[in-house]
Amino acid sequence: MTEIKIDLKDPKYYVNRELSWLDFNYRVLGEARDKTIPLFERLKFLSITASNLDEFFMVRVASLKDMVHAHYEKPDIAGMKPIEQLKAINEKTHELVATQYSTYNRSLIPLLKKEGVEVISGHEQLTEKQAAYIDKYFMEYVYPVLTPMAVDSSRPFPLIRNKTLNLAALLLKKEGEKEELEFATVQVPSVLPRIIEIPTEKENTTTIILLEELIERNIQKLFLNYKVIACHPYRVMRNADLTIEEDEAEDLLKEIEKQLKKRQWGEAIRLEVEEKIDKHLLKILIKEFKMKEEDIYFINGPLDLTFLMKMYGLSGYEHLKAEKYIPQPVKELNQEGDIFSQIRKGDILLHHPYQTFDPVVAFVRQAAKDKDVLAIKQTLYRVSGNSPIIASLAEAAENGKQVSVLVELKARFDEENNIIWAKKLEKAGCHVIYGLVGLKTHSKITLVVRNEEDGIRRYVHLGTGNYNDATAKIYTDLGLLTCNRLIGEDATAVFNMLSGYSEPLSWNKLALAPIWLRDKFISFIERETKNALEGKPAYILAKMNSLCDRGIIEALYRASVAGVKIELIIRGICCLKTGISGVSENISVHSIVGNFLEHARIFCFCNNGKEEYYLGSADWMPRNLDRRVEIMFPIEDERLKEKVRHILDIQLADTVKAYVLRKDGVYEKVDRRGKSFINAQEAFCKEAVEANKEVEESIQNRVFQPLEG
Repeated sequence: MTEIKIDLKDPKYYVNRELSWLDFNYRVLGEARDKTIPLFERLKFLSITASNLDEFFMVRVASLKDMVHAHYEKPDIAGMKPIEQLKAINEKTHELVATQYSTYNRSLIPLLKKEGVEVISGHEQLTEKQAAYIDKYFMEYVYPVLTPMAVDSSRPFPLIRNKTLNLAALLLKKEGEKEELEFATVQVPSVLPRIIEIPTEKENTTTIILLEELIERNIQKLFLNYKVIACHPYRVMRNADLTIEEDEAEDLLKEIEKQLKKRQWGEAIRLEVEEKIDKHLLKILIKEFKMKEEDIYFINGPLDLTFLMKMYGLSGYEHLKAEKYIPQPVKELNQEGDIFSQIRKGDILLHHPYQTFDPVVAFVRQAAKDKDVLAIKQTLYRVSGNSPIIASLAEAAENGKQVSVLVELKARFDEENNIIWAKKLEKAGCHVIYGLVGLKTHSKITLVVRNEEDGIRRYVHLGTGNYNDATAKIYTDLGLLTCNRLIGEDATAVFNMLSGYSEPLSWNKLALAPIWLRDKFISFIERETKNALEGKPAYILAKMNSLCDRGIIEALYRASVAGVKIELIIRGICCLKTGISGVSENISVHSIVGNFLEHARIFCFCNNGKEEYYLGSADWMPRNLDRRVEIMFPIEDERLKEKVRHILDIQLADTVKAYVLRKDGVYEKVDRRGKSFINAQEAFCKEAVEANKEVEESIQNRVFQPLEG
């Protein structure tokens, strides 16, 4: 292999991870600004950008602030120290927030009004009848729930919880001849609906007011002995990144429960206030939360745009939403039949949400009831609120089967949910494992051990996404149902490793992180590099959520220099640069933002014309390759290989929802000139519907076949 004389450690070849994430959120915001998208879908995308930004601050920005406090100055792969990253993030985020509210005020609100949805942006706009209605509503439903809190020498500033919406009030109290200003705060209760529909005399119009506007209008009723001088909403974001000393925690479950309570009171890292906030009020908030100027966001509109997701749910506006897609049955599976006999006929590839998640639920449910099933083993990272899979696992244990479940308690923002499920499963008699010390178990695997006529047979489900029947309707993922003997042996080894720390000497088909998945990926990339240098065909196609691992990027750069064509489909973070002369001219990066969240991980390597395909739970990130238990599995059936290649080809051909990363670091929509309009997600929906029609027609033909004789 020829030596490359370029210093691939040079920061100029890399993009900062956090700034790349903000670019991704800009792409989501692009959907909210796209006039070709139905209006209510645009509301949904704007809500998603707000929700994304909240989590970004609570975790990523919080982590950088911790580094600054600890005087950590090591630069990232792009050469930026934590304090430099924070400065760049603040500048870019202020621009992003300004664009969010420009989109809301100048585009979406006028369009909503045109379509008969009026959002009252100040209680001064209310008619006499509407004012009377909301004043009555306030006294009946809101007033009893509120807790006004004044601040004075005997009452300290209250603890304001993370992400809550609050109203700050400046009060005037007369003490004899002396007038004194005092501060008070009221939390806008999250237990009440934030969107309130109010009567209107306009035909075909829905008029709504936000809960904080209603409270602000009636704020005087909470402070009868005072005169309210000013009242404005505010919201504080806190550090929500849990610090868990696993080695010292005798009981991980109790330690996480304890840390969850602290999440509400972490260091304040971002303050949102109304743009026209009273200066005296602002001064008090800055002092109490110890805020720096760059961490204050002056908002021109309602704080916390996540309420738009509730607006999306307003009835009567289906014509302003995208047509709801119903996941289709899987062609190879008879929904009513025995799933085990169908898997024995050959491996089955599942493509969600285009195909229904029901077979995965049925796989566990049938295993729980089947008298021949001896054991069920499963990893759970994130599950739905009312999970049918959890219910089946509990039933299996009650039916006397051996049930082992690894519940990952450290799944961020799902910790509380997972603690509840873990306790429920233990109560039902399941053997519950809480993951490995220092590692998150992010792999998606289910093993069913069944006693059959010819001996023990192992059935396995492997996936790129979580065992969550709710998100499976909106996340694009792939799964494999198989009874391949070698994969079955590996699956047993995975669970033995997770429960008993016994790592096998060798693996048949599966590759695991953090053991040697990184080395596997590097070896595949280096094989393509070697083949290219020898004049053999060489290319790499890969789809993932994020790419920010320096070792992988360096290997890709070396492959590009050798002449390997590399096409990447990356939804979010990408720290690699394209089009650098002599380094990455052979690399292209696509990003698809559509109605479904792109979540699948697919890896294709040319291998001198003998293409290899792999699916997995891991992105090309240090955390996935070094600090998590992840699984990559091969697709070996030629029929299924064709299906996976088809998925990659259609996504690379997308001209509607795809962005391309330019060499200047800017993402732009694919140039459609001279190209067909291809929306990959819509194409997969149509294909799934057509495949289902074929199945229905073949069934009807069999049923209505005339009898001979």
